[in-house]
Amino acid sequence: MFESAELGHKIDKKTYRKEEPKLRADLLDVQYDLKEAGRFPVVILINGLDGAGKGETVNLLNAWMDPRHIETHAFPAPSEEERQRPPMWRFWHALPPKGKIGIFVGNWYTDPIVAKVRGATKRVELDQSVDDILRLEKMLTDEGALVIKYWFHLSKKNQKARLEKLEANPKTRWRVTKHDWDLFAQYDKYVKTARHVLRLTSSGHAPWIVVDGSDENFRSLTVGRHLLQALRTRLAQKEDKTSRVTAAPLAHALDGRDLINALDLGQKLAKAKYEEELERLQGRLNVLSRDPRMKARSVVMVFEGNDAAGKGGTVRRVTAALDARNFTIVPIAAPTEEERAQPYMWRFWRHVPKQGRMAIFDRSWYGRVLVERVEGFCAEADWMRAYAEINDFEEQLSRHGAIVLKFWLAISKEEQYKRFKEREKTRFKRFKITEEDWRNRDKWDQYEMAVCDMVDRTSTGHAPWTLVEANDKNFARIKVLRTLCERLETELKRMKPLPDKAGKAGKD
Repeated sequence: MFESAELGHKIDKKTYRKEEPKLRADLLDVQYDLKEAGRFPVVILINGLDGAGKGETVNLLNAWMDPRHIETHAFPAPSEEERQRPPMWRFWHALPPKGKIGIFVGNWYTDPIVAKVRGATKRVELDQSVDDILRLEKMLTDEGALVIKYWFHLSKKNQKARLEKLEANPKTRWRVTKHDWDLFAQYDKYVKTARHVLRLTSSGHAPWIVVDGSDENFRSLTVGRHLLQALRTRLAQKEDKTSRVTAAPLAHALDGRDLINALDLGQKLAKAKYEEELERLQGRLNVLSRDPRMKARSVVMVFEGNDAAGKGGTVRRVTAALDARNFTIVPIAAPTEEERAQPYMWRFWRHVPKQGRMAIFDRSWYGRVLVERVEGFCAEADWMRAYAEINDFEEQLSRHGAIVLKFWLAISKEEQYKRFKEREKTRFKRFKITEEDWRNRDKWDQYEMAVCDMVDRTSTGHAPWTLVEANDKNFARIKVLRTLCERLETELKRMKPLPDKAGKAGKD
């Protein structure tokens, strides 16, 4: 893949000076076309060998175009804050909105390649990272992003000469570090690893562009020409808006069963028993939340369910047992203007808790396969691929130590009607009932079918769904608290006991 970049391409100064002014003007024009259209973001990944002109190219693009509409991000070693979340979290935070360009230097390719070259990881771990990257880039492009990937390459001879030249000049000496020379000493291994990664990740929706970095003029014009053509091509493509406002046909539940109707919604818990269990389980949850081992874990709770199923009241019984300094409640409503300018999962990634904290989502990323699916707010292709994107998201959370709990609170259609009427009559509950709630009842069967598909496709070993019979609020709250305590206890038992003060492992 790198052979063509080792041929020593050159462009003389006369040719460069002739083409550069027009190229700059064209790039500036197309950048403003991108901004005005506001249809998609552009993510430019800058990777390659040290000394091949990555930094110079980034500076050049900011000089040739309007830097106010370019977001440039360099990603050094993860900070303490970043290490307490999944590896992709810091990249999600930096994604540009629609109409802007984001330049990522030291991006999601850097750490996997360098770690393999240094022997810190094995081939299987590298390939796991590659799989994560492929799913991320597919999700970004499916959401409409234009992903452009440049690999700046040098022959071994040219890289050595480039590093020596930079080091000899007092003005550029700072750019060459011991780290650069250490990587150069492993040039052959680095190129072999990079070739493997590029071969696996050069896809139709996000191909690699390998750039010969030995000649500054050639490098600059090559990147400028390619970027201009990529932007013009994408802007010329017409956006199909009709598919995003037409309700998609609804299939039957995947396994042919109606999981919701199989629930025994008649289960009840007497008030005296409820109060006894509530006090006991809240105390149990409080002790678990303060276990020192929880500092190395995070907790993500998802509450979904029928309208008026009692999600808010259940959440309050959970948080009453917790230290308010250690949890965040994330209420999910219709996306804001800022959120609509980003990929769908962006607004959920930004709320991922760090180790030692909990995030409680009152409605969640499942809106895409529920409300958006049934109401036709997105195309069928969007909600169909969302199942895999959600599973990938939750797997990344779990792999990084998050404990993911998902609750669906189910009530009957008759019980919902009763609660709706009660809300209308009760002054302090009127804000809870809207015309939209009544309209949603007309699509009860469609929502029920969507829930069955959701549970079937997204109940996994690391993030299973708990279906909660919620016709009786007391029963539902106790079931949620008991499930939460049992899951935390199970996860803590899997962890190594902390050493006691004498340095020995204490009992679990």
